[in-house]
Amino acid sequence: MMLELQGVSAGYGKFQALFDVSMSVDAGEAVAVIGANGAGKTTLLRVISGLLPVSSGQMSMEGQDLAAIAPHKIVSTGIAHVPESRRLFPRLTVEDNLRMGAFVAAARPRFRDRLEYVYELFPRLRERRHQLAGTMSGGEQQMCAIGRALMSEPKLILLDEPSMGLAPVIVQQVFDLVRRIRSEGYTVLIVEQNVRQVLRVVDRAYLLEVGRIQAEGSAAELAASDEIRKAYMGL
Repeated sequence: MMLELQGVSAGYGKFQALFDVSMSVDAGEAVAVIGANGAGKTTLLRVISGLLPVSSGQMSMEGQDLAAIAPHKIVSTGIAHVPESRRLFPRLTVEDNLRMGAFVAAARPRFRDRLEYVYELFPRLRERRHQLAGTMSGGEQQMCAIGRALMSEPKLILLDEPSMGLAPVIVQQVFDLVRRIRSEGYTVLIVEQNVRQVLRVVDRAYLLEVGRIQAEGSAAELAASDEIRKAYMGL
């Protein structure tokens, strides 16, 4: 088991956002957490990457207790987080944004190799490497954010709402990016409101509603569920 959560609860001050969440991600899998806006999906990723403490429960990454690791050291366990709204440095070039992803001590000596790897995976970034990140399209910025995460040679990539705020034609490009990093063998945990699209690119999914896991199964099982089709796909 790569990532495992058992009975995790968390929140902001007195507001509880997650209730007794248990889930797992195996090496090589792509797993989605689907649900409406406000269901707790972003909170879940923030807890996994150490940005928000757990109030109860256990989390482990390859057997390591994540709760015992300082937040700034979580990335050294092999977890890379691509946050909601991408959070690039808009006034820095594409290449300088990628450089930020390689700040982990283990990644620094391999900076040139990783940079070449990202440029081969996403040739558009090589073309735009001297361009300010804030001047690129939404799809290109998402590509840069994923590339930045790949610079640390992660074992697990957390993707937070990668299609949010993007035009439909760009959304398709973003899910193609997810397929591409999957084909490279990366393990992916993705939270996403676009249920129809995300279930086409993952193996399994969990349905999160108001901070609780309400259903889980293969992507095909959840895509065929009448309840999910009506509530989340408009079918």
